[in-house]
Amino acid sequence: MTFKSFWIAGTLSLLMLAGIAGAKSYQVTLESASTAGTNELKAGQYDVKLEGSQVVFTDAGGGKSVSVPVTVEHGTKKFSGTVLESTTKDGKVTIEAIALGGSDTRVVLTH
Repeated sequence: MTFKSFWIAGTLSLLMLAGIAGAKSYQVTLESASTAGTNELKAGQYDVKLEGSQVVFTDAGGGKSVSVPVTVEHGTKKFSGTVLESTTKDGKVTIEAIALGGSDTRVVLTH
């Protein structure tokens, strides 16, 4: 194996690892049924993953996933924990944004 082919193989391996590491998921618990974008989510635990301009909610119990378009914002400080920002109107909970713990990223859901 020449140095050039070794270097290319090493670079590709690092890029693949960076892609895997970048796909961090966050755990959230919905205490009641909630709306995320145009999707209805039942109460329970979810894994949340940011994928480009979408956030993906995966039901930890059943594995069903829904994607919601988001606007990604970056702050000046890291969030200490993952926090859902929601509103309640007429007893209906709507998820407005999610601060992603351990990062400076906040995603605002598109309705």
